[in-house]
Amino acid sequence: MEPNSSTAQAMTTAGLNLIQQALSIYDNDLRLVVANSRFSEMFDLPAHLMAPGASFEETIRYITQRGEYGEVGDVEAFVKDRVDRALAFEPHYVERQRDNGRWISVEGSPLPDGGWVAVYTDITRTKRQEDLLRGRSEELSDQLLQYAEELSATNRKLESTVMALEETKRQLIQSEARMRLTAEMMPAHIAHVGPDRLYTYSNRRLSSVMPGRPSNIIGQHIRDALGDSSYVAIEPHLETAFGGKPSVFEFTDLGSTRRIRVAFTPDSEEGARRGVYILSMDITEETQTRVALQHTRRREIAAQMTSGLAHDFSNLLTIILGMQSKLRKMPLDKGAGELVDATLGAARRGGTLLNRIADMTGHRAPEMQATAMGPFLSDLQTLANPTLTEDMALIIESTLPEDPLLVDPGMLQDSLVNLILNARDACSGKGTIIIEAKQVKDTWLQFKVCDTGTGFSQKALKHALDPFFTTKGGDGSGLGLAMVYDMTKLAGGEVRIENTDIGGCVTLRLPLRRAAIDTAPGLVLLVEDNADLRDVFRDMLIDMGHSVIEAASVDEARTLLKEVPGISLLLSDISLEGSSTGVDLIRSLPSDAVPSFLMTSLPQSDPLYIQGAARAPVLSKPFSAEQLSAFLNPR
Repeated sequence: MEPNSSTAQAMTTAGLNLIQQALSIYDNDLRLVVANSRFSEMFDLPAHLMAPGASFEETIRYITQRGEYGEVGDVEAFVKDRVDRALAFEPHYVERQRDNGRWISVEGSPLPDGGWVAVYTDITRTKRQEDLLRGRSEELSDQLLQYAEELSATNRKLESTVMALEETKRQLIQSEARMRLTAEMMPAHIAHVGPDRLYTYSNRRLSSVMPGRPSNIIGQHIRDALGDSSYVAIEPHLETAFGGKPSVFEFTDLGSTRRIRVAFTPDSEEGARRGVYILSMDITEETQTRVALQHTRRREIAAQMTSGLAHDFSNLLTIILGMQSKLRKMPLDKGAGELVDATLGAARRGGTLLNRIADMTGHRAPEMQATAMGPFLSDLQTLANPTLTEDMALIIESTLPEDPLLVDPGMLQDSLVNLILNARDACSGKGTIIIEAKQVKDTWLQFKVCDTGTGFSQKALKHALDPFFTTKGGDGSGLGLAMVYDMTKLAGGEVRIENTDIGGCVTLRLPLRRAAIDTAPGLVLLVEDNADLRDVFRDMLIDMGHSVIEAASVDEARTLLKEVPGISLLLSDISLEGSSTGVDLIRSLPSDAVPSFLMTSLPQSDPLYIQGAARAPVLSKPFSAEQLSAFLNPR
């Protein structure tokens, strides 16, 4: 069994401490990687200059000011010269006399990936031997021979030590390479920030977690690397970690609109010297799924609570309608007839309300379809214009791409029509409604519906999305915006309401998912854990002209997607062997990944079916070859 990284580090340090020479290794940023105890003893260094990440420049300045190099006129110029020579990473060997009169040799060797290892040897005795030999060469021929023999033995020992150091260096390089490779393969940003809030380590994954940020951030202040808005969001939690208390929290990065989870862990130092380890992950897809699941659960609870009431209420309305119909047939005076008609109208409105409650609490899975947004918005304008007065204008401004996107066009159209009708009512029959459609980063499909009406009251800003809340009195059901919110959350999106300078505004966001453009035969990745079904589906796909590769689990599918080039389509069952599902597989793919389709034998009311339908088209089993062909090639 190989030792873990901490054990290997301890063993390496213990081995280096046995070497008689002083040794130090600095990386390509001139930050200390490791040094043995002899290095600290030789130059009498304080603890902070022996800690990993200590600055070479600060170390040179410290020993220069202590007189290591004798009298130095311009200390900063001397330090800069030493740093510049170190950055050249060239092999060198020098001998010099220290301020205490002793002599040392300094041998430096560059490392393959930058940085260098230096070995410092006390050669005072050897120098004295040389002086003695020069002064008394004739008198001390016997001593010369003895010293020569001792020098030869010392050289042999030194050669052995150098060989050991070379092996240690090789092992350190391999260990560091393995650790860096492992860290950089993780789908997360791992970093360490020192007490000065400067990065001392980063696995260069910040830009993949928070797009738009730099990758090489070592030495930068955390505020400069993240930007002001994100730093303000994390600063309280970061300061808590510097105080010694770990924390985990989530925030939305305004620059990229991504949802980020951050974990702060204090390191082992205490007080002002404490640093903090940081782990950051992009959980945008996870958050969208969690919101959709939570909302699905709320729908189930609402359905359970309202189903019994709705049943009894429906029976009462049926009795009222029947009784009033009988009264209407009886000879009544004019006043009584009007009361009967009013009662009938109220009962019918109650029936309509029951239908809308059923729509809101019922299990309706999204039906994702490849939709060209240009024609969709044109149809929306045609549908909405007749509902507006002559004094109202509907303006639709779109910068959406021409390529089709995956949406539920029915749900989306219902939501936008609801918002248009609400905006019409807010304008009291006179004004302008503007719909702005655009793509936000690579994350959202956004529709912003604004009007020139009276705007939302403070109460409406808090409760407009609540079921049965209305500002229209008896003319409103209070279910319009609630249904918009319900349908949007079910698809993993979000709804926001606000007031602008000219009126009210509702923003609807859906996860951005691109649809297939080229439906020509290609290489299909088929993911199905049932071998018999896999054979049947493979034959269907081959008959359609496709080539097929197969996987039985999410892990196998991810490996194939990563290693096999040219995959043009993904067809996966929702229920698979292992703990991961086809929904998990689709969720982990980027928005510009291969076109993806799901199949299942689950009922449409199943939460997994609903989750999958919010992310890709779903085909219910069993199905025929013709149905599969029509499903993969919609017209």
